[in-house]
Amino acid sequence: MSGGWWCDGVRWPGQSPELGWSRGGDRRVSVLAYGAGIGFRALGERHCVGARGNVCPLGAVVPGRSTGGRCAECARLDRAHSVAADTLADDPRTYRVYLAWFGPGMVKVGITGEERGAARLREQGAVVYSWLGRGPLMAARRTEEVLRAALGVPDRIPYARKRAVRGRLPGAEERAVEVAELYGRAARLEGGGRPESLERLPLEVVDQAELFGIDRAPAPVRSVRELVDGGVVAGRLVAAAGPDLHLAVDGVGVVVLDTRLITGWDLAAVPAEAGSDVRVPLIDIGGGGVQGGLF
Repeated sequence: MSGGWWCDGVRWPGQSPELGWSRGGDRRVSVLAYGAGIGFRALGERHCVGARGNVCPLGAVVPGRSTGGRCAECARLDRAHSVAADTLADDPRTYRVYLAWFGPGMVKVGITGEERGAARLREQGAVVYSWLGRGPLMAARRTEEVLRAALGVPDRIPYARKRAVRGRLPGAEERAVEVAELYGRAARLEGGGRPESLERLPLEVVDQAELFGIDRAPAPVRSVRELVDGGVVAGRLVAAAGPDLHLAVDGVGVVVLDTRLITGWDLAAVPAEAGSDVRVPLIDIGGGGVQGGLF
């Protein structure tokens, strides 16, 4: 995709990941398929993607390593209108509280709009999840806070930690047992702090490893640290989870591309097997040092 189109990152509206693209007020999507080739070259400078569907009024340049892809002002505006900012107390929509599992000992409790279904869980790369309850926003938020404190779980889990365990997860049965146990703990705790307006939902463990492709793809070994002008990223898509694309690259192995790093770049298509002398820095999965370039 080129000609002034900017990538908006990966979306999960359904059972397949999609790359979103924008040019002014125009929007397009590219549905991604496992086994297909993906390749592009970054051009020029990386610019702020704006906020709430609006173009950045400053046309600000943003750092290559920023996963937000926004300047400070647009980031503030985007955050101010999010559910997480607690500024939408009169929101009439129904929300769901969920339990999301990313690996052994890596779990979080969160909320999402019921009309979105499980899109939020796919966007976060949750390998396994179960719904906990449904109700008004403030009741869902209160339940989230109570369970988070009682279970001792964080409000977010860094993607670097998710990537570090994604290639060596326990089997599906073991994953389901851990989620069921956590659900049981949450259900017992809810009695002392769950608002009456929140309807409890029964345990239903949903495993997304097959959907993401991570149950059959080789474990990732490195991840892209940032893009640079002229930098090329190309390979065959073997898996995807949340914003991450797992690309099989000849001579390197499976490389994870966090698509939050490519938002705001003007991208030109290149063959999946393309090579280049431009060095896109990589990091070992699991927190290792910076490695040589992708090509």
